[in-house]
Amino acid sequence: MKRQPLRVVIRQAAQELEAAGVPTPQVDAEELAAWILGVGRTRLGLQPLVEPEWVEHYRTVIARRAQRIPLQHIIGEVQLGLATIQVGPGVFIPRPETELLVDWALRAVKDVSAPLVVDLCSGSGAIALAVSAARPDARVVAVERDPNALAWARRNLERHLERGGTPIDLRGGDIADERVTYDLAGQADLVLSNPPYVPNATPVEPEVSQHDPAVAVFGGADGLDVIRVLVPIAAGLLRTGGLLGIEHDDTQRASVPSILQQRRVLADVQDHTDLAGRPRFVTAQRVSLGIDHSRPF
Repeated sequence: MKRQPLRVVIRQAAQELEAAGVPTPQVDAEELAAWILGVGRTRLGLQPLVEPEWVEHYRTVIARRAQRIPLQHIIGEVQLGLATIQVGPGVFIPRPETELLVDWALRAVKDVSAPLVVDLCSGSGAIALAVSAARPDARVVAVERDPNALAWARRNLERHLERGGTPIDLRGGDIADERVTYDLAGQADLVLSNPPYVPNATPVEPEVSQHDPAVAVFGGADGLDVIRVLVPIAAGLLRTGGLLGIEHDDTQRASVPSILQQRRVLADVQDHTDLAGRPRFVTAQRVSLGIDHSRPF
């Protein structure tokens, strides 16, 4: 058999993925082709023809994606900032939107020497790793309770160290357990979290419903169960002047900022939108206690 034009093979693959309901068929077809070829997606044009054996392998991979197996599970990793995160069954896949939270976080501590950064509900360790990769001088602490996610986080941290990264303090346990972070009280320059926040009844894509662990996605009837617990804990970890950033659902533009505003030690509460203009994460700053005792700590 003759070699085939790569662009034609990719176009056929994109059509198959579109028919299967994949949300981004062309992008996924190109990403998988680039992964198999071992090149960046922007360099696919430099490979005009492919061998029949390559096409057969590519179609096998495309068939898996058409079954709505996540692209990241097929490739085995995802990029978040400067960090490459390994993912697979049993752990939440970091989304591109979390880049916005990480970008904000890095700007927030750009003038802080050796900042203490705490990542709550860390999952695969993605946010902790992205911060550490960009700020090797930072002391980063990651907290995760789910055993499966914790195993992935350990794997990612070991890989991070093998590549010359700065050690990260990974702690297994529930964020509500005071013993997990008692030694950090009042010291953190920055607390970050991408907690479970999707309301339970929200329809989700098969990639989420069948492959992301529900415990990492859904946050109760209104999606706020974990965030309600997390906010006072985060406030207690922050030093005066320290900053807090929490990702949330796009239906929680008002509800999540309201939870932060109820803590009298948190000020300058701001909600931030993603590139599509949807509410995506909220930030606040820890202040010293005033004389207003009408609001709880």
